[in-house]
Amino acid sequence: MLAKRIIPCLDVRNGKVVKGVNFEGVRDVGDPVECAEEYNKQGADEIVFYDITASFEGRGVFLDVVRETAKKVFVPLTVGGGIKTVDDIREALRAGADKVSVNSQAVKNPQLVKDGADIFGSQCICVGIDAKKIADNKWTVYINGGRVDMGLDLIDWVHTIEKLGAGEICLNSIDADGTKEGFDIPMLRAVCDNCSIPVIASGGAGKINDFYEVFEKTGATAALAASLFHFKELTVGEVKDYCRGKGVIVR
Repeated sequence: MLAKRIIPCLDVRNGKVVKGVNFEGVRDVGDPVECAEEYNKQGADEIVFYDITASFEGRGVFLDVVRETAKKVFVPLTVGGGIKTVDDIREALRAGADKVSVNSQAVKNPQLVKDGADIFGSQCICVGIDAKKIADNKWTVYINGGRVDMGLDLIDWVHTIEKLGAGEICLNSIDADGTKEGFDIPMLRAVCDNCSIPVIASGGAGKINDFYEVFEKTGATAALAASLFHFKELTVGEVKDYCRGKGVIVR
């Protein structure tokens, strides 16, 4: 069994780490490089950077922040937001990212996932998915930071990106995002049961037991959180110790 990973996520806008609820009410948290350094010290297994307005604003990813972070952080770094072309993937990896996360552009141009996997390896390509429930056991995929409903069935999309060569999925529940009411267990379970690549659970972590619950009740291989870590309610180390104490194998 793969050891479970705990991943802090840093949403970046205008050079600052920010956090909102259901993609709204965004407020500043701090400097991205300093935040990443702190999570590195806490024992994070990976750090995810999302430039949350890059796709919406139609611009590229923030490579200066990536370069500075890569100099100071010694865990895998995933970068998303504004990755539109193979050249964008190349530049992000050159700047120090270990993986890229493509979300909106993967939906608009699925060939990007295939080309990225073919050129750089599946291990470098994570597809981020923002999804929202529309009926029992049915979810639809959104793009542009949860702004645009694509009318695309979540499970169909998961099957598509796995065939295209994606190495990992980061699945974010729009319904749960920032609410601190727990991960979206039904949605995560449905996706994990319908693919064979690793799935990162994202959106909704509010208390330490939520991490144990997502590992216990779904096949998620990692759990990602932002608010809990940013506002110092929990540390990565505390979450890992708690999960170990419950019998979960974590890194």
